[in-house]
Amino acid sequence: MFGRHLRAGRIASIDIFRALTVLVMITVNEWHRVSDLPVWMLHMPADVDAMSFVDVVFPAFLFIVGMSIPFALQQRLKAGDTPGQLLLHVLQRGLSLVLIGVFMVNAESGFHAASMPMPIALWALLSYVAAFALWGSLRGGPALAGGWRLAGVALFALLAWLYRGAPDGGGMTTQWWGILGLIGWAYLLGCMAFLLCRARVAGLLLALGLCMAYFALQRLPLVQGSDWLRLLFSQDANAVHGGLAISGSITALIFFDQTRARSMAQRLGLALLFAAALAVLAGLMRPAFKISKIYATPSWALYSAAACVLIFAALQLWPEWRQRAAATSMAAPRLPGLLDAVAANPLLAYLTPFVVEALMQLLHWDWPAFTRSAPLGVVLGMAYAVAVAAFVKFIAARGVRLRI
Repeated sequence: MFGRHLRAGRIASIDIFRALTVLVMITVNEWHRVSDLPVWMLHMPADVDAMSFVDVVFPAFLFIVGMSIPFALQQRLKAGDTPGQLLLHVLQRGLSLVLIGVFMVNAESGFHAASMPMPIALWALLSYVAAFALWGSLRGGPALAGGWRLAGVALFALLAWLYRGAPDGGGMTTQWWGILGLIGWAYLLGCMAFLLCRARVAGLLLALGLCMAYFALQRLPLVQGSDWLRLLFSQDANAVHGGLAISGSITALIFFDQTRARSMAQRLGLALLFAAALAVLAGLMRPAFKISKIYATPSWALYSAAACVLIFAALQLWPEWRQRAAATSMAAPRLPGLLDAVAANPLLAYLTPFVVEALMQLLHWDWPAFTRSAPLGVVLGMAYAVAVAAFVKFIAARGVRLRI
């Protein structure tokens, strides 16, 4: 389906980037509870033309999803998937993330507690049980047997039926897609772009430009004055998120396309050129579309993508040096244990704090008040991320997996 041949096997720099992104996301989520934080440690308000490093964490997640797309699709094609099977797999993965995201959003808000047949914390916990029954594994191998998976589907359906929304007692709604849902839509768009462009960088660059243009076109008076055009261009945020995933795929091709005989210095040079082009395009679009994570503007996404390219280029040097050094001793470079566990189980690591939070709500526990102020709260947020990584390492070593 595409003629590119990418480097086989696990790539340490991608694993490092994935693990660090998940751990930083857990940390900043915990910092959200802490008062008196400096501005640069918080999400910027929607209407402020600015961004902090916290606003780059979610884009980094989308970027690393995009980096993984070429390898995942190549692996399935090598395993013998037909185009139809590959498309079905992509749809299943993307929509599964959307499903979990919608359940998580409805557990956070929109429910009518008095009308619910159970506490919302228990409802949320059961949704995670359903997700594990569908996509989890207890022995490190394939997913649980078919009976467990059918039970997961049935439990999701039951929970949706039991849900009561506010104020009229209605059902679940897509208030927004949730972080995992947004990742699911970006994954779908990134995969479609990669396959349609046949893994060609020029085509992916065009797809990236079209994603940003889609956002801009949505704001034209002609579009706003037409109901059907507004509906056609209603996915502007998803298009921008998809552009971040496409940027990750382009970066993967720059560094790991084995059909191009380029030195590491040449690949780094191309990466720097790509980052510069992203930053210039962001600057050109910024006067019309100010930087805003909340509004998912092109300038925010393009600046974030440029930062991700630079971060990954820097991370790429460490494992490359280790790999060359290991060639003489026949020892493969390895990640530190905690990072390795999170890199191999990002969904499990991401969901663990939400399971802990639901359990605490159900048991009426809360963090002590002194943990909610800086600087102790900042340190504890980072320590909590490390504790989650240690927990994931512990259960993963015993065969527990959660992979869509």
